[in-house]
Amino acid sequence: MKAAIFIEPERIILGEKPVPEIGPLDALIRVTLTTICGTDVHILKGEYPVAAGLTIGHEPVGIIEKLGSAVQGYHEGQRVVAGAITPSGTSYACLAGLHSQCGGAHGHGWKPMGGWRFGNTIDGAQAEYLLVPDAMANLAPVPDGLTDEQVLMCPDILSTGIGGAEAGKVKIGDTVAIFAQGPIGLCATIGARMMGATSIIAVDALPERLEIAQRMGADHLVDIGKVDPVDEIRRITGGRGVDVAIEALGRQATFEAALRVLRPGGTLSSLGVYSEDLRIPLDAFAAGLGDHRIVTTLCPGGKERMRRLMEVIGSGRADTTSLVTQRFGLDDIETAYELFAHQRDGVLKVAIRP
Repeated sequence: MKAAIFIEPERIILGEKPVPEIGPLDALIRVTLTTICGTDVHILKGEYPVAAGLTIGHEPVGIIEKLGSAVQGYHEGQRVVAGAITPSGTSYACLAGLHSQCGGAHGHGWKPMGGWRFGNTIDGAQAEYLLVPDAMANLAPVPDGLTDEQVLMCPDILSTGIGGAEAGKVKIGDTVAIFAQGPIGLCATIGARMMGATSIIAVDALPERLEIAQRMGADHLVDIGKVDPVDEIRRITGGRGVDVAIEALGRQATFEAALRVLRPGGTLSSLGVYSEDLRIPLDAFAAGLGDHRIVTTLCPGGKERMRRLMEVIGSGRADTTSLVTQRFGLDDIETAYELFAHQRDGVLKVAIRP
């Protein structure tokens, strides 16, 4: 089969690999649609280490090709999604409700980011076929009325963005600032609106992304090319600050700005993937006495999460199809990476069809 393979930093190529052999608890799916994530670009740049020879990608939509001998409740030919996070469903971490930190069935059962296996510790989704581990915990059937593109953001981007609002404990009537309106930030905007925020402040440097944020539910648009975002958010909130600030880029500048706009007792919900140490300014942190809360989130996964997100899409509460701005065949994956990594031509997300 064809697959996008990490060779070394700055080099992901289209190559050939054997079709995976599955175990009793696994499933093999034929990938019908996938995409490239910002995390994949971190891998490409060598900012997040993975093994040479690994197939990249963690956002699959596909059709069940083969089921392991112990898998029940599914059938071959069924259309499914699997989350970017594929928990075992039985570890101590999973049973504590932290599927993303699943350490499997061995030892104490906890592992940082352990639920993220596709394109991290096992071969991923940018390929013609994909082995899905612990299939009964991770395969979610796609409703007949939804297209592949409609559910493409469910495995990661929509789950992560809404997860940032959930982790921030956004409440009815809250004021929320969301720093960076890339795909995850836009989905965080969707999440904040769904959870009841009544004043959503979208921050970005690209006017076209701010326009999309407004369509997704943002009430105020802050263009950092025109104003200082901290000063502008303070102005919008009358000096109070926001209840929740969501950082969706993974940079020192956005993290620090998110901290500076919090009201006392507010929550900073961090979604960014950071590639260097973060510094916490003493004044913004109120010397540690401001009752601030800083939380991080790795994309929630598992089949129940996917089912719920597809219910959100199917109900019309959210529409993420506009996030797909370019489409490629798997044969053109290297071109797609070049475009996405350099953020050219107004790209938000690319759809990759094997």
